[in-house]
Amino acid sequence: MRYSETQQLFEQAFTFPADRDAVIEQLGTVELMTPAGDAVTLGEVLERTDEATYNTPDELYTSLVGNLEDGFIGRKYYDDRGGIEAGVDDVRTEDVSF
Repeated sequence: MRYSETQQLFEQAFTFPADRDAVIEQLGTVELMTPAGDAVTLGEVLERTDEATYNTPDELYTSLVGNLEDGFIGRKYYDDRGGIEAGVDDVRTEDVSF
């Protein structure tokens, strides 16, 4: 399952507030797939959190996303809005104004 699909799963599976242990017991074996194809379970991710209770599905989802491993991140530290890298020639010849 993609981690982005878990929010809907949380909304359907629980009434909130929901206890972390109950979430892990009920959905802890659900596997989340990284873009590279590696898997981690919801339980493994949520066991790293300090929260005992989640008041809303959004709170549970935010906790999950905040504790995912680096494998779930695309190109780490990538910024397509940054300047030109050192050693790369700027091929733009004119300024563009919007």
